[in-house]
Amino acid sequence: MEIALAQQNDATLAELLGRARDTLQRRWKTFAVVALGIFVVLAVAVFFLKPNYTATVHVRIDPTRDPVATQRGDAKSSLSDESIDTEVSAFYSLALAKTVVDELRLTNDAAFAPSNDDPLIRTSEDRKTAVATTLLRKLAVFREQQTYVLNVAFEDRDPVKAAQIANSFASNYIKGAVGSRTSVASAQAQWYREQLAELSGQIAQADGAAARFKAAHGLTVGTVDGSFQGTITDQQVPSLAASLADAESSAAAAKAEYQAARAQSARAGSGSVGAVLQSPIIAQLQAQRATAVQQQTQAAAQYGPRHPVSRQNADNVASIDRQIAAASSRVISSLGSAAASADARAASLRTALGQVENVRTEQARASVVANTLDRDAQTKRDLYKQLSEEAQGSLQASQNSMSSATIVDQAIPPKEPSSPNKPLYLALAAILGAMAGAATIAIQEMLSGSIRSTEDIEEKLGLRMLAAVPYVEDKHPASLLMDRPTSFYAESFRIARTALFGSKGWPAETPIIAFTSSLPGDGKTTSSLAFARSLSDTERRTLLIDCDVRRAAMQEASGINPGKLDLIAYLQGRANPDEITIKTDSPHLDVIMVNAPFFNSTNLFESDRMARLLEVARQNYDQIVLDLPPIVGLADGRNLAALADAIVFVVKWNSTPLPAARNALDALQAIGREPAGVLVNAVAETSGMLAGGYYLDRYSNYYQSTSS
Repeated sequence: MEIALAQQNDATLAELLGRARDTLQRRWKTFAVVALGIFVVLAVAVFFLKPNYTATVHVRIDPTRDPVATQRGDAKSSLSDESIDTEVSAFYSLALAKTVVDELRLTNDAAFAPSNDDPLIRTSEDRKTAVATTLLRKLAVFREQQTYVLNVAFEDRDPVKAAQIANSFASNYIKGAVGSRTSVASAQAQWYREQLAELSGQIAQADGAAARFKAAHGLTVGTVDGSFQGTITDQQVPSLAASLADAESSAAAAKAEYQAARAQSARAGSGSVGAVLQSPIIAQLQAQRATAVQQQTQAAAQYGPRHPVSRQNADNVASIDRQIAAASSRVISSLGSAAASADARAASLRTALGQVENVRTEQARASVVANTLDRDAQTKRDLYKQLSEEAQGSLQASQNSMSSATIVDQAIPPKEPSSPNKPLYLALAAILGAMAGAATIAIQEMLSGSIRSTEDIEEKLGLRMLAAVPYVEDKHPASLLMDRPTSFYAESFRIARTALFGSKGWPAETPIIAFTSSLPGDGKTTSSLAFARSLSDTERRTLLIDCDVRRAAMQEASGINPGKLDLIAYLQGRANPDEITIKTDSPHLDVIMVNAPFFNSTNLFESDRMARLLEVARQNYDQIVLDLPPIVGLADGRNLAALADAIVFVVKWNSTPLPAARNALDALQAIGREPAGVLVNAVAETSGMLAGGYYLDRYSNYYQSTSS
């Protein structure tokens, strides 16, 4: 499908090119006249143009000459394209142009000064502005490729003045750049000082706010031996946690010991409790009891148990037992007190640690705000540092008088003009001339609406083309069939004859072939005469009848004397067919002519005399050719067309309008007749119908070779 589409596009392009070629071949004279006329007018205008001279000064923008960049260690600093464009735009400043006007005193220069009658010029400043504006229109500043060199060019009819103005623009640009930069740098330095003073106060306020907030929320940072230990609350938490752990451990141990002592005292008495046994008082009492028991035993053995001495010793033992029991109770009670004391201490430490943790939580929340205050203060300090560095650079720039731009080459008066480029203008004039010529013939083609191609006949008229008859420079073109029978003109009618009758040979009955057209002047009379002579060359008897009674052009086209009686006389009943038939130089061709144009309201062809004439002619001739009047606007042609066996519709190449041709065909269809084909007359040799003269040349060469 894509291949088919490509082929279709190629065919369309070839068709367009072919039509363009045909149009140019047909109307080359119009094209040549218009193109040459436009070219001559423009060429004369070009030669009268006054020369202009362009002087150029080269200015280099050197970023390494910036002392601030050098002080920063950026000696290889470069400029961006936007920076270069900014420098270029600076040259087009109106203030710079006014400075040049004042320096060179151009206010009253006739080449730049406005007219004294200009209503917009009221003051000297208005005049200076107008002159400066004129200078800027003639100024051109552009970058030389990708370098830092700017070309400052000025164009004027005076080469010396052009060089002076270009140099003035460059030098004043450098002076203005230095002054402007110094002024700007001074203003920047003052601005930096003001900003630094304001920022210093903001830093002090930010630091004070942060310090007050920290003090109010106990966020004072503590240190031990110079190392960071966090806030005081942060430092209290570890020691309290350690003390709490020790207290809880001691309380648990004391409680366990107390409970063990009570359980052991309940099972075996307090004397079996380890703490009791370890008590020095209990040990002393135990020793005293042992002594007392020994004395009691000795007294009971010596005196008996009832002896007062024995009783006294028994009382001593009982007293010592009571002391031991009391001391044991006190030891066990002291263990309970120690366990209760350890629990109380652990509870106290636990409460203290909880309070510290609560304070620590509140401080953590407050530290977020404190950090924000610290960051704000630090941001201001960083900005202060940055502005300090920039202020230092701006101060240096304000004290610097070195320009970053230098003049590389001064402008000198040019010897050769820069404009106008006459060869280029002449080439453009030729192109414009060709375009104007092409546009002219294109408009003619669009407005003409005439028949110029086979496609016009087949697609727009819906008929086949019998032959294309070339245009010949001859007063009597039909005579070429006798004088030059091998010419392409003669051959075209033989082609039409073959196309009309086909390859099956001659029809059995005598055919009546009518030639007609849509309008007068299309060449139907000459064509019918040439066609009749072509038929007679085959040694078949042929009769040619001039039926165009209103013009009577056959006698002029053929050069034959019509005689006294003609077709009009026969149709009016004043002659018979033999009396109006004329013999010609060709032994096989007879004609019936009209002596003079006949203008009468009577329609001569409405009677049956014309039909009877044709019936008689069928008996005496092999073919009959009728030269009919034009179809459009005349009734004669329509009446006669109904009597013909075949109708040949004649159009004149690039002359017959398509609407007229369609009207003629509609008129024929109205009487039920359809032309057998179209004969295109007077076709230019360069037309595509004749392949641009190719066929004519080849045909002529063929017959010349054959004849030789």
